[in-house]
Amino acid sequence: MEFGITFKGDIDPKRTVSLARLAEQAGFTYAWFFDSHVLWRECYVTMAMCMEHTTNMRFGPCVTNPGVRDWSVAASLFGTLALQSGGRFDMGLGRGDSSRRVLGRKPETVETMVAFADSVKRMIRGESVKYSEDYAEVQFPWTNGYELPVWIAAYGPKALAAAGEHADGLIIQLADPWLVKWFADQAVDAGKAAGRDMSGYRVLSAAPVWVGDMKKAREQTRWFPAMVGNHVADLVERYGREGGSVPRRLTEYIEGRKGYDYRHHADKDADHLGFIKEDIIDSFGILGEVDQHLEKLKELESLGVTQFNIYLMCGDEERMVEEYGKHILPRFKG
Repeated sequence: MEFGITFKGDIDPKRTVSLARLAEQAGFTYAWFFDSHVLWRECYVTMAMCMEHTTNMRFGPCVTNPGVRDWSVAASLFGTLALQSGGRFDMGLGRGDSSRRVLGRKPETVETMVAFADSVKRMIRGESVKYSEDYAEVQFPWTNGYELPVWIAAYGPKALAAAGEHADGLIIQLADPWLVKWFADQAVDAGKAAGRDMSGYRVLSAAPVWVGDMKKAREQTRWFPAMVGNHVADLVERYGREGGSVPRRLTEYIEGRKGYDYRHHADKDADHLGFIKEDIIDSFGILGEVDQHLEKLKELESLGVTQFNIYLMCGDEERMVEEYGKHILPRFKG
């Protein structure tokens, strides 16, 4: 299993570069960025800075979406970053949550997300692509044939099937082993049913971590189940509480939810966290002493997780990277 980190976009850019360098030295192989251009700074500018100060680490949005940039603009941006970094760019993709909702718009459809992924990959590859009836075909004369890796973030059955049928990997914003397996199995099964060879398929589990005292750990990571709960509420609205599309393990914990303020998306001090119970905080993140982290990570690895991605936005970021570099990552090498 490999390891990544994710930035929210509220840390000073120079400190972000320093953290990326520290993480690469510690053995992390990916640095991801939230892509929500209103809530936080434009992530690709800082991403380019980090690329210039690292050697092997891969970068990408976790996640972008089809609805906030013209598709040729997105493809040109991603292709440029891939070219400048020597091929160290991946695309994490979703339907568009916070970046769409703060503009008063709903997330895009799964079909649009899949079409976007296909069009962007082909443009970056150098093909001639007509992605809209309103525009002529687009072909970049400067591309070098880069094959863009695409990861799709999903919770619902339709998006999970799309991730299995069309993507190179699946992003799951959870570290609950039972739920991660429940989601990942759906994507893998969909890929197999579509005739794909899934032996090299990748599964990324993304969640906050805290090494140390559990009381402090829960305080610093309580925001995460609230963010996940927002997605779960959407699933319940779409599919209902019965029928198996949304497991009871998820629906039960959002019963006390009273709304979600996107102005405080992924904010540990938000005022919409009251419904979150301690067992959910413990389940969704990875908290406690080093041995507790190792136990949970080994379980996730045994269930098919190929990358664990730390949401590096809970405080003490340098210490978390150093703790993992010293005590965790060496146990997953070789």
